[in-house]
Amino acid sequence: MKLVTYAKNGSEQLAFFVDNKLYDTNAVNSALPSTMMELLKNWETLAETARKAYNEVKEGKTGVSGMEYNSAAIMAPVPHPTSCRDGYAFRQHVAAARRNRKVDMIAEFDQYPIFYFTNHNAIQGPGDIPCMPDHFQKLDFELEAAVVLCKKGRNVRAEDADQYIAGYMIMNDMSARTLQMEEMLLNLGPAKGKDFSTVIGPMLVTPDELEPYKVPAKEGHTGASYKLGMKCWVNGVQVSEGNMSDMDWTFAEIIERCAYGADILPGDVIGSGTVGTGCFLELNGTGLLNDPGYKVQWLQPGDVVEMEIEGLGRLKNTIVAEKTDFSILKLKKM
Repeated sequence: MKLVTYAKNGSEQLAFFVDNKLYDTNAVNSALPSTMMELLKNWETLAETARKAYNEVKEGKTGVSGMEYNSAAIMAPVPHPTSCRDGYAFRQHVAAARRNRKVDMIAEFDQYPIFYFTNHNAIQGPGDIPCMPDHFQKLDFELEAAVVLCKKGRNVRAEDADQYIAGYMIMNDMSARTLQMEEMLLNLGPAKGKDFSTVIGPMLVTPDELEPYKVPAKEGHTGASYKLGMKCWVNGVQVSEGNMSDMDWTFAEIIERCAYGADILPGDVIGSGTVGTGCFLELNGTGLLNDPGYKVQWLQPGDVVEMEIEGLGRLKNTIVAEKTDFSILKLKKM
């Protein structure tokens, strides 16, 4: 299934995405809820009903009229996740970022997957990303994939973890690098460098839709892996390219760590971490390493960021400056 949440009469509305049209789930089958969260909370009892309804839409058997996708106000697929974690799964990105800082690759990367919690109340979908003045001090995108969970679990093993995944999405983990690097000098964070916006969408795609792209996980790893091309454009210029199959740690292994001694819940969102070449921080560092005269680039007001992952759609956002001069960087005690 491909599932989209859009704004309808001031409320969230869950819809099936078929042939660039949206079909309200509860209009297709009255037994289905009208929001993503209600579907996720009841996934084990309703998923099969939803799949049947989705297939009936594809076969033109419902008699329900669809709404043009491009005319809808698209929201995040999961507008109010129960939590949002972000992993660190792509070795290529980690190694390049450390090389650019002239530090050795950290051995612990290959020993266990890690993640941090980000602000689940700052989740958004396509559209404008409002940014404060301090955010524009090295404002960055991060090209990632993400999953949303559909079952409660605790101490879940990696070999069982894929069954907790409802579907996959694109994620743009927006980053204010100056704020991030400043506070991480104190070995805490990234906090203010990340908590203003995390973009997911434009749709949730269930694992069955991705079966044709399935490939083995990397040697020594456990869990599903998919060969899905990942790209990012800024103002129409392609800046990043990678593949979801380059994840060294699988989502299943990240989920295993998340669930160790803690509950995971339906509606939890987990990001993959940045794909190799997937942010200006890495691209600028590599450029300067090869050419001291390299012109660095950061996001500016009015920039349009578009991300695409094969099979998961295209996510488009515009960077917007808040009309204020308020700066927390200027509040530092000297």
